[in-house]
Amino acid sequence: MESFRTEIENPIVQKEIIDLEKKIHAFRGGTIDDERFRSLRLARGIYGQRQEGVQMIRIKLPYGKVTSEQLVRITKVSDEYSTGRLHITTRQDIQIHYVSLDRTPELWANLAKDDITLREACGNTVRNITGSELAGVDINEPFDVSPYAHGLFQYLLRNPICQEMGRKFKISFSSSDEDTALSYLHDLGFIPKVVNGEKGFKIVFGGGLGSQPAHAELLSDFVPVNEIVPTAEGIIRIFDRYGERAKRMKARMKFLIKEMGRDTFLDLVEKEKKAIAFETYEIDTTAFDGPIPEPLLEVPQVTIEDTAAYEAWKKSNVIAQKQSGYYAIGIKVLLGDFYTDKARLLADLIKNYGANELRFSLRQNIVIRHVKEENLPFFYQELAKLDFVHLGYNSTLDITACPGTDTCNLGIASSTGIADELEKVIKAEYPQYLSNHEIEIKISGCMNACGQHNMSAIGFQGMSINSGKLVAPALQVLLGGGRLGNGEGRFADKVIKIPSRRGPDALRTILNDYDANGNGQKFLNYYDAKGEKYFYEILKPFADVTNLTEADFIDWGNADNYVKAVGVGECAGVVIDLVATLLLEAKDKLTFAEESFGEGKWSDAIYHAYAGFVNGAKALLLSENEKTNNHAGIIDLFDTVFIATSKIGLPTTFRELVYQINTNEPTEAFAKQYIQEGIAFFAIIEKYRAQELANA
Repeated sequence: MESFRTEIENPIVQKEIIDLEKKIHAFRGGTIDDERFRSLRLARGIYGQRQEGVQMIRIKLPYGKVTSEQLVRITKVSDEYSTGRLHITTRQDIQIHYVSLDRTPELWANLAKDDITLREACGNTVRNITGSELAGVDINEPFDVSPYAHGLFQYLLRNPICQEMGRKFKISFSSSDEDTALSYLHDLGFIPKVVNGEKGFKIVFGGGLGSQPAHAELLSDFVPVNEIVPTAEGIIRIFDRYGERAKRMKARMKFLIKEMGRDTFLDLVEKEKKAIAFETYEIDTTAFDGPIPEPLLEVPQVTIEDTAAYEAWKKSNVIAQKQSGYYAIGIKVLLGDFYTDKARLLADLIKNYGANELRFSLRQNIVIRHVKEENLPFFYQELAKLDFVHLGYNSTLDITACPGTDTCNLGIASSTGIADELEKVIKAEYPQYLSNHEIEIKISGCMNACGQHNMSAIGFQGMSINSGKLVAPALQVLLGGGRLGNGEGRFADKVIKIPSRRGPDALRTILNDYDANGNGQKFLNYYDAKGEKYFYEILKPFADVTNLTEADFIDWGNADNYVKAVGVGECAGVVIDLVATLLLEAKDKLTFAEESFGEGKWSDAIYHAYAGFVNGAKALLLSENEKTNNHAGIIDLFDTVFIATSKIGLPTTFRELVYQINTNEPTEAFAKQYIQEGIAFFAIIEKYRAQELANA
């Protein structure tokens, strides 16, 4: 394995990959338990599958941007280590499946050759920062948000403030008030604004989907672009310190804000400002400011034989850019799945005849950018060879679905199978909906909403339904969700649960009623006028389980009878409550602090030392069977259990010791002092633990 490690140019990435290799070896050797190893690999983009013994790998692609070289690299990795199938996610990542755990370090090393990372693609981290796929070319945008999304991604990657939070944290950047990156359902959502000639963002915070969706609240109507990084850091720091860590279902930031209140939360953010290394942070935009590159090769002139098909494609899938004479091309990708043979040809196309860039979208599609109008016929011809000219890009036909029971541990019913069937129904029976961009259909295989079913006009959630002693796959039908713009949106109502096999007829009933009674209204207005009870009544016949047939017990896309099988979810890391493990982690954090100090990164060094204090305190509290659920609680409880009782002696209270982090500026002198105090504290608790074990 030495060869692949020595080929990595970035020493930081090389260290990470070597560390992953060591952790896998330790796990195989039994020196790291399964639960702890799970959290380690999740933070490195390695996710367990429904199938035993293989992994899903999530490749992190900020705001969906990818070059031809990167796409080719991904295809090589998929062919070498996976199955050749690429899956576009609703967070603009690429997922590949059926990868051997032991080969993941080598896989990561290969991706790193073209500056692609797995780091923090899963786990309790800041997940992939998403963005509108048209950012930079959107005719409605006040400015290109891409460099700001990229700058924040770079700042947070490997940042100690967000490596082991209580739960995942999601950020989005929309290109305009249309809010196509769905800010209202993110932990932090950014919408670009220009006020008196100054660039900035409206920021909303505390949103989220899952089983209990929450609408984001307004943080500020305008934050200048050079303040978004410290603003984000302050919020993440408070979430890391006060966020729930024991009850995973209550650990997202939306629950913390609800529990303590918006104003209290923001007061803590304000008090944290002193601990942040800067009041403003300039993001370099120069890499995005240059002219559109010319194609490497001269684009051939072609003659279109079927002009009607070509014009229909242009109307459906081609989007005018803000740059005069240039167009973006939307490629509708069924279920977000495409294969490496086509991906390589697509990479060649954009490299030789385009601007060497494409973006994956939140709706699991592909967007080619910067195509000159006169070159559209050639691109149509070449994309047609790849079967990439299906009509209905971003239309009702363009259904979003998570992998569901295909590969996910949490999948209850098939989402891809029913999505495929619903697309067939719309294409064959409702062709008018190929040009409808208001009604979105989204499907998730479980309540976690990776398919975003509970924010769509028409949504389906995979469930099961009982009929006597038998269990059939089912769908919960949701209606009335949607994006309203400028940080506002609405979540869908749960209307009724029906057997999965009746999903197509339920969709037919909804669309037929809308066509007959909508009277030209937008779908959401029509839904509001009719009311949830109306739709319950018209769909109620499909909920009858007394007349199920044999086919109803076979899920879409399957040949065998349905078996409800839900595994252990890995949508976020697992909390490890092992004293010895936590003490080792505390020691590791202090080592990281010393390394960061040696590199002149005072703020990082201080935060690593802070994590060392907290992990060490948690270890001892757990040894006393004391419950801990967040960092702030750990700090206070340690004083109660150990300092107030004189079991452990410190020069001050533990609270005063630790909270120096937000009463001092992150200077070299304070970093040095804080690390030394952390090392001294660790020596004290290590001695205490040894005595307790000796007396046990």
